[in-house]
Amino acid sequence: MARKISLNLSTPPDVFAKLARDEDWSVRIGVAINPSTPPEILTELSRDEDRNVRWDVARNTSTPPEVLAQLARDRDCDVRLRIAENTSTPPEVLLILVVDDDEGVRETAERALGKRANS
Repeated sequence: MARKISLNLSTPPDVFAKLARDEDWSVRIGVAINPSTPPEILTELSRDEDRNVRWDVARNTSTPPEVLAQLARDRDCDVRLRIAENTSTPPEVLLILVVDDDEGVRETAERALGKRANS
């Protein structure tokens, strides 16, 4: 039930706040991926121990730019890859990722910058 609530676009902010602290990682993922999740809760979830939660914060187009910049330095290359794929990632964050240690992250960030230059 909590998972369904975490995915609901109409969930109130105070409920998101409680769900973001749920011990079930799949509930926290629901909150992390929901575009209606308030920025302060996405910020909190960006520090989650579970990399799957951080992946979905990185993918969420509602994640604040400063959080994306923080996650661009995450220890998990898949988190950084999700940031490079996120259409809301600012160019200055993509520039961090074009010099990433991981080739896939670098290439994805370069493609994202190229698409924006051609838009």
